[in-house]
Amino acid sequence: MTAESERLPHVDEHAEIVAADPETTWAALLRAAEASVSAAGAPRYARLVGCADTVASGPRPLAVGSAFPGFHVAAAEAPAELVLAGSHRFSDYALVFRLDRLDGGRTRVRAETRAAFPGLKGAVYRGLVIGTRMHVLVTRRLLGAAKRRAERG
Repeated sequence: MTAESERLPHVDEHAEIVAADPETTWAALLRAAEASVSAAGAPRYARLVGCADTVASGPRPLAVGSAFPGFHVAAAEAPAELVLAGSHRFSDYALVFRLDRLDGGRTRVRAETRAAFPGLKGAVYRGLVIGTRMHVLVTRRLLGAAKRRAERG
C-alpha cells in the first residue's frame, strides 16, 4: 500500500474466494477493474465531480502510470497487491486489492476501501455513496466479475 493510501481512513473490506491461482486471478482483476468504470458515462461523471483522472491513459494491462475515469494505479505488485487511488471535490480515496494464495490452487481477493470525505459536502457525498450501500454493491460486483473471469481461465 502506498503512504498516500495508508493515511486515508479505513471504510470497509470485502473478499471473494476464487477457484484460480493468484496469477490468473491477478490478470482477471486488472481486466475487471478497468471494465467496471468503462461505461460511456464514466468520463462525464468523473468530470462532473472533479476527479483528478477523467480519461483512460497509460499502459495496458493496468500498471503504475495507468489511469481511467476516477482512478489511477498508485501501486501494482503482481500478483499480490493493486492500489487504485483517486480524488475529487468531495473525497480522496483508494481501493486496495490484496490477493492471498490459498490451498487447492485458490486465491482470496480482498478489496479494502480507504477514503476521506472532508467538510459538509464530503459528508453528504459519503452518505450518498457509502450510506446507501451503492459502494458495497459496486465493490462486490467488481470482485464477482474478477472471480468469473479468473474461473473461466
